[in-house]
Amino acid sequence: MTESVTQAPEINIAKSGVPRGLISITVMLTTIMVILDMTIVNVALPDMMGALGATSEQITWVLTSYIVIEAIMIPLTGFWVKMFGRKRLMLISITGFLVASALCGQADSLVEMVIFRLFQGFFGASVVPLSQSIMVDTFPKEERGKAMALWGVGIMLAPVLGPTLGGYITDHLDWRWVFYINLPVGALNFMMAWALLNYEPGQKVKADWLGAGLLALGIGCLQFMLDRGNDDNWFDSMTIQAVALISMLALITFVWRSWGRADSIVNLALLKDRNLATASFMMFVFGFGLFGTIALQPLMLENLFNYDAQTAGLVMAPRGIASAIGMFAISRFINHVDLRWIIATGLCFAATGTYLFSIQDLNSAEINFVIPAVVQGFGMGMIFVPLSTLAYETLQKSQTSQAAGIYNVARTIGSSVGISIAISVLNHSNHQSQVGLSSHIQVNNPEVVNWLATQNLTVQMPESIIALTNEVNRQAMMVAFNDTFSAVMLSFIVLAPLLILIRKRSH
Repeated sequence: MTESVTQAPEINIAKSGVPRGLISITVMLTTIMVILDMTIVNVALPDMMGALGATSEQITWVLTSYIVIEAIMIPLTGFWVKMFGRKRLMLISITGFLVASALCGQADSLVEMVIFRLFQGFFGASVVPLSQSIMVDTFPKEERGKAMALWGVGIMLAPVLGPTLGGYITDHLDWRWVFYINLPVGALNFMMAWALLNYEPGQKVKADWLGAGLLALGIGCLQFMLDRGNDDNWFDSMTIQAVALISMLALITFVWRSWGRADSIVNLALLKDRNLATASFMMFVFGFGLFGTIALQPLMLENLFNYDAQTAGLVMAPRGIASAIGMFAISRFINHVDLRWIIATGLCFAATGTYLFSIQDLNSAEINFVIPAVVQGFGMGMIFVPLSTLAYETLQKSQTSQAAGIYNVARTIGSSVGISIAISVLNHSNHQSQVGLSSHIQVNNPEVVNWLATQNLTVQMPESIIALTNEVNRQAMMVAFNDTFSAVMLSFIVLAPLLILIRKRSH
């Protein structure tokens, strides 16, 4: 037996007379602040190791703790919205995130840092789906493309700018400032949200807490497996086997228990909507393309081409700028063209740019990385905005918060899967390439003799073995990066047929 609930009159989230542009700036800044913290910390890890007394393996928990708790909390956003209303939840999230950021900045041990990062991810998780829900409801249907373009700038720019900004802060200030920088930005976000948004009434919500626990356990173990899999050699590790089994059982049980259940913490019935289900899966795969590239490129630039972190960040930055340009370019005519054709065109650009990454060699100059990044980034911008628009096209306004939680957890897990697959393909290809190239290193091979001569070496010199080994390793790694970028390119290509499943946007 279910209780009847009196529906409260619908309240506009934006206060009367507030320009939609100000709402956009508010949620975009908040989104950038939270997503930036996923990547800005990466380059500061070496400095943090000494200060916190952690080993290279232990320090990765600073990243893992944030990512795992965020993935667990994102799908619960719809539940928190019902309980608190969107304005209260936004203010709570910003406040908690700021306090946790300040605590992270003054942490003196690894245990403290991991605990404070858990709090940071806990409070920050709801911000991304919440901000997307606010944007969808603030703008009328005919202007949602423009809204998603504005919101998408934060999603696309923040992961790219994170390493660049983190490298600059670490080099010129101190690693603690990668956390302290959140304080002034967050304070501004809080004041804008307080002043511009309307309060919505909260509800007394029944919740299936056992189902919520199963969801948290399943997603948490999945994220742990994806984050640690490469370091622990995947299923050769008993730990990875155990968490994979727990994750699978917990998630299957959660779906079986929660499908169609009125008090489910996540409304899985929304996945009956073909647009949301297809767009969520496409965003999952898109996360592989976006974050797989972001994970690979700095490794390639720093390890093979000896770029410092700051230079590598600057070379990568044009991708984010091109993505923003792509978003705003299509927002002008998004209401006049079938969005599926825009996505298809974006997939072509993204695949072409990734292909250009896959044909590089050890003599490539900076411009050889910038041009593919611009082409790829422009295509990603063309994909992101219409896909986010179509995801909510056939849903009711009251369903957007729950739908945004589902859609964004697909993006989050997709990014983790993408990074894990990219690193696994890289390692496998590197090993295979080393074996293949090494078989050609023979003392009677004229190409080997000629190469050694260019290094002022002969086959009789002991230094020749070291030189040849280093060169084989470099060439094998270059081949491995090219192979991995080819795999990323295929991920964009396989998305194209799924577009026929998405319903055309109504005008």
